[in-house]
Amino acid sequence: MPDKKIPRCMSTQHPDNVFQPFFAEQSLLGGEDEIQEAYYAYAHLGCDEQMWDAEGKEVDSFVVKKILTKNELFFQKHILGKDLRLTIRVPNPEIEKTEGKILLETLESIPRSFDAAQAFYGENATAPIFEIILPMTTSAASLDRIYRYYVDMVVGKSNKPVRPGDIAISDWIGEFHPEKIQVIPLFEDLEHMLASADILRDYLKDKDVPYQRVFLARSDPAVNYGSIAAVLINKIALQRLHNLSLELGIPIYPILGAGSAPFRGNFRPQTVESILRGYPSVQTFTIQSSFKFDNDPALVQSAIRTICDSERKDPIAVPEEQALDIIDRYSKRYQEQLGVLVDIINIVSIAVPRRRKRKLHIGLFGYSRNIGKKHLPRAIAFTASLYSLGVPPELLGLDALTEQDFEIIKLIYPSIESDLKDAIRFVDIDSPYLPVAVRERIKAWFGNVIKDEEHIAITKQICRAVIANNIDDLSHYVLLAAQRRGFLG
Repeated sequence: MPDKKIPRCMSTQHPDNVFQPFFAEQSLLGGEDEIQEAYYAYAHLGCDEQMWDAEGKEVDSFVVKKILTKNELFFQKHILGKDLRLTIRVPNPEIEKTEGKILLETLESIPRSFDAAQAFYGENATAPIFEIILPMTTSAASLDRIYRYYVDMVVGKSNKPVRPGDIAISDWIGEFHPEKIQVIPLFEDLEHMLASADILRDYLKDKDVPYQRVFLARSDPAVNYGSIAAVLINKIALQRLHNLSLELGIPIYPILGAGSAPFRGNFRPQTVESILRGYPSVQTFTIQSSFKFDNDPALVQSAIRTICDSERKDPIAVPEEQALDIIDRYSKRYQEQLGVLVDIINIVSIAVPRRRKRKLHIGLFGYSRNIGKKHLPRAIAFTASLYSLGVPPELLGLDALTEQDFEIIKLIYPSIESDLKDAIRFVDIDSPYLPVAVRERIKAWFGNVIKDEEHIAITKQICRAVIANNIDDLSHYVLLAAQRRGFLG
């Protein structure tokens, strides 16, 4: 299958936006607003894919029917499942035990979505949903369980009799389509991102597929190991996946989950050219909420056109041994410095405004991020909290790098200097929460970067309020700082 059939821009539901879209009926996006958002992303922004999140919220089993019937003229001309994709991210039952059955509900809804498309398009309808994303993938078995359940349990029951000696289920309620689905692994931690090629090789060994997509996280590895480590981990994974593609003789199409904050990828309309140069082998880029809603629509449309018109190339070559050594030393320092800040991060994160109707991914209701025995908030609230304290998280661990390390990193990660400068604009060099060693490294390497004084003034107010345990107005100041930055977290 040629690259042009595989989406370049996947609109997602990541809640990292400061400003609400014009079509939002409530302060928290959800339900019907997200149906409208999908149409807006397809029809007005030019995205060729929408990720639909079944993780952490109520399942909408009729999303395909709603999308098609609310915007009939557009979708008659732009076929869902052919010209445009709708791809569902499901809960991982191995991690999110209480939401595991949502996975089964989602798989069962896929044939019903096909029926809705057939009613809309006629007998020659294409399956509108034929791929799902599995977060926190750790093994080939976890992918294969989903594939087999769909093929054997969902579609497989169609030929079974309703009762002994009776008609088949398909004769009773109709055929089940599509017959197979593609399972897209989402790798989110160092161990499994580096093993992604091996896991895919194992998963694909008994499958005849024209291509395979694979999703690499950018935000969660940044929270766990630091921003620079996250980039290097991604670059190694991309190199290994490229080599696997050559080995197997089938295209492997990476998806990169980058957000607008430099810590989460620095992927904004203004940085599209830089991202394309830095990740030439990535096929699909996530267009998250801040990208869509915190920028001028004309700029967003232009950036998406640039991505869609560009061609995928080979990955940047990575000297793996040197990169792994840097990751190890840098991530250890990052985690040491983060450990001191965990409590204050959790205090400020409560004041970070929510943007989507979601269940919290903590405790019994999902997976959380940990540093030692302490929980961390999810990536967006984590990033927003540290920016609000005048401590852009990109800077933690920076003092572990030597100038020689920096030169090696620049070969692998060409935009590192510009990304760090974008973050350093918002640093309060006098913040009581900025590690002393990081402060000295910033002065030595980036002393001439012009700071955003208005943002710094707000973060000083936040720090004073936190120190005085006066957190009544914290949400107001956290939002003011985010508006100044142009992204939430």
